[in-house]
Amino acid sequence: MKKTIYGMKLIVAVMILAGLILPISTVSAEDVRYEPITIKLIELLDSEPKIKDMLTQSIEKAKEQNPDKITNFAQDYDSYLEYIDEASKLFPQQVLEDPSDLTREQILQSLCYFYFLIDQPLPELEGLGLFKPSLQYYEPFSKWTREFAVTWGDYLDTEESWNEKNFKQFENDPLFGLRVGWYESPSHWKTFNQFFAKYLRSPYERPIAYPYDSSIVVSPADSEPQGTWPIDEKSNINVKSKLVTYYNVNELLAKDSKYKDAFANGVLTHTFLNVFDYHRYHFAVGGTVLEKRILQRNVALEVTWNEEEGKYDPIDSTGWQFTQTLGYVIVDTGAYGLVALIPMGMAQ
Repeated sequence: MKKTIYGMKLIVAVMILAGLILPISTVSAEDVRYEPITIKLIELLDSEPKIKDMLTQSIEKAKEQNPDKITNFAQDYDSYLEYIDEASKLFPQQVLEDPSDLTREQILQSLCYFYFLIDQPLPELEGLGLFKPSLQYYEPFSKWTREFAVTWGDYLDTEESWNEKNFKQFENDPLFGLRVGWYESPSHWKTFNQFFAKYLRSPYERPIAYPYDSSIVVSPADSEPQGTWPIDEKSNINVKSKLVTYYNVNELLAKDSKYKDAFANGVLTHTFLNVFDYHRYHFAVGGTVLEKRILQRNVALEVTWNEEEGKYDPIDSTGWQFTQTLGYVIVDTGAYGLVALIPMGMAQ
């Protein structure tokens, strides 16, 4: 590794991408015995007719962009409830039978679809200070999306979520790296989450460059660098797009953190951890842990429909991260100051 001194302060944000798979099936509304998470949604919408109207409007806008009933199953309110009911207890497996449709692409498409339905711009939400005027950022609907993520995560902690068929699909996709000898024995994986957060066979599978030199910042995960931004004296970073937008790194920390102003004049770097990568992260530096928190916020994802290629594309723009559910750990490196490592959930 090239030796680099980043200065006194650094924030490392790691985007962690999980997966969700679409059911491609139909269920009669009369035959549905709804899951508790779907009942919670129905109760919310019955108590908040305005939100129900906005959901219906968002589904309609999604249908205008993609009217295909195979790739856009939930085209009205009732079919949306059916979709949510199935999605809360769904195998993260390949849906299509064509073996050329790799598992990782199916996971990404299904994950994107969940958010595509609720990421449509709504005029009622303009001017409310949301990151975007779409339903996924609007309370109390955004609170329900967090509850959905927890519900699906609980299912993926059960043995019902894992079987030999699932394992073989991931094993046959070379990007998951299950045949290169990096990981612990598959016999340890009784649930999907145990597979997804699998351990390495040995720490030596990911050697640390210069482990005793705190001036070197190592990669915190099997992730791809997305950029580096200077933090100014007011803790802002500026993002150059059509307009210059400022975001404040203090928004990535708890409101009562005594380190909120500690990263002024520092550096922020962002790396992206993809669905098929080793899904554990490590400290980017050595030092003493000063503070660690989990901040429950949005569980969101920006998505667009790519009509030309017939698929959903995630948008990883700068900005939504500042409203997203995340955790952070602040480390004192001693001679090189403070470093904040910020693992951040992307979508579920």
